Amino acid sequence: MAKALDKMTLEELEAHQKEVAATIKGYEKKRRADCLAELKAVAKKHGFSLDEFTGGKPKGGPKSKGVAKYANPADPSQTWTGRGRQPNWIKDALAKGKSLESMAI
Repeated sequence: MAKALDKMTLEELEAHQKEVAATIKGYEKKRRADCLAELKAVAKKHGFSLDEFTGGKPKGGPKSKGVAKYANPADPSQTWTGRGRQPNWIKDALAKGKSLESMAI
C-alpha cells in the first residue's frame, strides 16, 4: 500500500473502508455461487436436483386455486373456496343472518 493507514485522512480511510466492504461482499457472493454449483453437481451426480433437498422449485405445475365450496345464491357465478378473505357477498349474507352452510355448494 502506498500510504500507511495511520497517515491517511479520514476521507481516504472511509473510501478505503467502502472498497474493502465491496470487495468482501463480492468475495462472499463468489464463494456462495461456487458452493451452490458444487452442491448442484453432487446432487446431479446422484440423480437428484438440489431443489428436491432444499424445498425449492416444485416439480409439478402451478398450484390450483382450490375448489369452490360456497356460491352466492343471488349470483351462482360468484364463488368462494372458504380460504382467504371473505368476499363482500359472504359478509353481507352473514350480516343478514344467513349461515355459511346455506351458501354451500
